[in-house]
Amino acid sequence: MAEIEYEVTSTINLGLRSVDDSDALEQLTSEERNVISQLNPESAMLIIHRGPNRGERFLLDSPETSIGRSGENDVVLDDVTVSRKHANIRRAGERFELIDLGSLNGTYVNNNSIARATLTSGDEIQFGKFHMLFVQNTKK
Repeated sequence: MAEIEYEVTSTINLGLRSVDDSDALEQLTSEERNVISQLNPESAMLIIHRGPNRGERFLLDSPETSIGRSGENDVVLDDVTVSRKHANIRRAGERFELIDLGSLNGTYVNNNSIARATLTSGDEIQFGKFHMLFVQNTKK
């Protein structure tokens, strides 16, 4: 009798909470503010501000940045609540667009489930247990 291999997956409810963008930005450390002030207009940064690896930063300066649990991604978020290939961030000039790649637990921007969203500085993005701030240097 042939064995059948199954991949077990499930969804997890991580709950919702209200987000006040100004509060999230106000909680940045002076070092993080200094780093943000050095960003050029065609780059941005993701900062983990809640969840595993809090404080970790990821520079977004490529035309496309892949995000997921797999080591093949540009931004690796090592937790089972994140899909292997979870999302991409595409840059067009000074504009950044977040695209969910059909992830199991979804991608959220400011607590709203999204398939695609244009990001603005101060947006909170959630990938599984990871809560990240999207920031740009808005002072040009």
